[in-house]
Amino acid sequence: MQLTTITWNNLRRRKSRLVFLVAGLLLGVTTVVTLMSLVGALSAEARHELEQFGANILITPKSDRLSLSYGGIDVGGVTVAAHDIPQADLARIDTIPNRRNVAAVAPKILGAATVKGERVLLMGVDPAVEFRLKRWWRVAGEPVRGSADLVAGSAVAARLGLAMRENVEVDGKAFTVSGILGQTGSQDDQLLIVDLSTAQQLLGKAGRVSMVEVAALCSNCPVEDMVSQISAVLPDVEVRAVQQVVRSRMQALEQFRALSLAVAGVVLLIGALVVFVTMMNSVQERTREIGIFRAIGFRRRHIIQVLLLEALAVGALAGILGYLGGFGITYLVLPFFGVHHGPSWDPQLALEAMLLALVVGGLAAWYPAWRASQLEPCEALRTL
Repeated sequence: MQLTTITWNNLRRRKSRLVFLVAGLLLGVTTVVTLMSLVGALSAEARHELEQFGANILITPKSDRLSLSYGGIDVGGVTVAAHDIPQADLARIDTIPNRRNVAAVAPKILGAATVKGERVLLMGVDPAVEFRLKRWWRVAGEPVRGSADLVAGSAVAARLGLAMRENVEVDGKAFTVSGILGQTGSQDDQLLIVDLSTAQQLLGKAGRVSMVEVAALCSNCPVEDMVSQISAVLPDVEVRAVQQVVRSRMQALEQFRALSLAVAGVVLLIGALVVFVTMMNSVQERTREIGIFRAIGFRRRHIIQVLLLEALAVGALAGILGYLGGFGITYLVLPFFGVHHGPSWDPQLALEAMLLALVVGGLAAWYPAWRASQLEPCEALRTL
């Protein structure tokens, strides 16, 4: 009789014990797969948000700050006004080694203008780049398309009483309000947005820009290297990365991953104890059966193999069901985390779940199997 046949018959005869063993490992494997799938889906969502985040490099003019202090007492400082950036210098960004990672360069000019007798902040942008870069902007109406179009922030539109398609003069130049920017909760709500070249003419700053936003839209872009490279080709400006939001979320996900591994380890330990206790009880119940095997010539290694094959069969079943259960639970809970697309099938995670169940089940059953192999035939047969 083959060992695999003995193993299969034992599992088939003791269905309740099989269910109990599978349930013990299934709980642990399902927990691991659920937590790992959840972390993977949230990480993918964070990377996707990074790609949708917009600019992650900011270029501003250099400004000198003179600190005034004496005797350890700081009495404030004096900031020397920064000069604007020559727009022609921005072409140097295309010469950096990581230029292929540059998805967009969005120059801006800022200045004060007069509208309806009130001073407001005017911002000139490249409409083709800016409205594509700021994906979170929601414009009621149309974005800036021509030199006479104007988009008003929600706060300034309410303060000035601006309405859609209204004609308005900005420092004597006629514009048409083509759109109203939805509330963002940021300084964008205070802006009047027009075409870059038009704003440069109104502000008397032809060929100059106040700041530049650069988008490196990829999850693994070497942003810090790009900051150094841009600083090298534009030595008269300040270049810095603005990834704090994404980085803080990725750090939170790493902490969640560590917590998930700890929880999964505890659940797996419980599952291993369930297998261990069940196999030990099985050895006690099958003392007579083991004695007969030994009496008819089965060696100790054969006894170990039979019991380990049972544990491995249980582990394989728990691994398959655990992956499917974890995948299903992840699919159900992701919407509660603000992720509206399901997890993707991960063959590597499925293989890891299977191996994990096999290893845990095998290790938990090793000592009971070894102890069963130590039974002497004469002692075991006394139970007959």
